[in-house]
Amino acid sequence: MLMSAFGGLMWLLYTAMLVLAVVALVMAAFSREDAFRAADKQNKMFWLIVLGIAVAVNLLIPMLFLQLAGLVATIVFFVDVRPALQQVSGGGRGRRGGGSSSDGPYGPYNGGR
Repeated sequence: MLMSAFGGLMWLLYTAMLVLAVVALVMAAFSREDAFRAADKQNKMFWLIVLGIAVAVNLLIPMLFLQLAGLVATIVFFVDVRPALQQVSGGGRGRRGGGSSSDGPYGPYNGGR
């Protein structure tokens, strides 16, 4: 019973790592090449190769160590590279006009001065 639950948990973990790697690969594929250079990150081909290897390892080689290495690369892409690409490309989090974080709905907040 316990081994069955452990096997199900491992399958869920492997599936989650595969999905994250595929999503990161698709996001990297649809990003512009010049955005990688402008953000001072590795080039687009580097990230496509690294994330492609992560997807291939998750699909073909069921070794947890290699899959964790792919997970680290995927996390680095999501935490470091993707936000830099969004900042360079002008993609924000729903901000209209690109205001600062202290802007309220009617303009900038000046602290009651």
